[in-house]
Amino acid sequence: MSLPADSSFPGPVAGLLRRSALLVATVSALVLIGGCAGSADKPDPTATWTVEQLYSTAKDDMDNDRWSDARKHLTAVESRFPFGVYAQQAELSLAYVNWKDGEREQALANVDRFMQLYPNHPGTDYALYLKGLINFSQAGALGTWISGQDPAERDPKGLRASYDAFSELVKRFPDSHYAKDAKLRMIWLVNALAMNNVYVANYYYEHGSYLAAANRAQVVITDFSGVPAAEPALYIMTLSYGKLGMTQLQRDTERVLDKNYPNSKYKKDGLALLTKKAWWQVF
Repeated sequence: MSLPADSSFPGPVAGLLRRSALLVATVSALVLIGGCAGSADKPDPTATWTVEQLYSTAKDDMDNDRWSDARKHLTAVESRFPFGVYAQQAELSLAYVNWKDGEREQALANVDRFMQLYPNHPGTDYALYLKGLINFSQAGALGTWISGQDPAERDPKGLRASYDAFSELVKRFPDSHYAKDAKLRMIWLVNALAMNNVYVANYYYEHGSYLAAANRAQVVITDFSGVPAAEPALYIMTLSYGKLGMTQLQRDTERVLDKNYPNSKYKKDGLALLTKKAWWQVF
């Protein structure tokens, strides 16, 4: 802080102001330096903790949904004690913490890192299960069709990744504690993937792209076996072939629909049924 050379203040007053400004600047600088030093010198209360104390505290944080604290303590385990079972467990626990705290991509990165570093770890079955769950939690994104989003723009990559993780778990560790639940989720995921094709087919049909609608619905029949999504897929195919003037294909498809779903809800209520309820409530 300084005064201009042509200051109109009298000499003594100007000199007093300069000295006051210099004093303020000096005091401010000392306060700033002192504050920085104080922050840097602030002791870490966990600095002398053992790895057992750090991990135990992190576990308590997780049990009480204190994700930020859990992340801090688990990270400390990895950085201070990088070797041993606690560091290995910390990596998996970090995946869980990041997932629960909404950091899905980081959680997946934690799982992948764990599996790369410890490919033969006894907790690999849990790592695969967790990977499946992290991706599975995105399945609700299919519900965005209600908002009018173009289903063709929705990528089922997360659903496929979830299915692949659960499938690997079941194949590699059929006796795992997590295998039973993984199998149930796989059943749900198969129909979710099939329904993704149904929504795309429905979108094409509503926008007059009847051939694209029929072809996309056909994917459900050829690529997925015995899924509930086959009913709306067959119905969309029947309507699409009718719009295209493909009478024989329309009759053949309707015959398959009637044989497998003699009381089809779609023949009664039409495609509006897809927009009345969330798809998992339709079946």
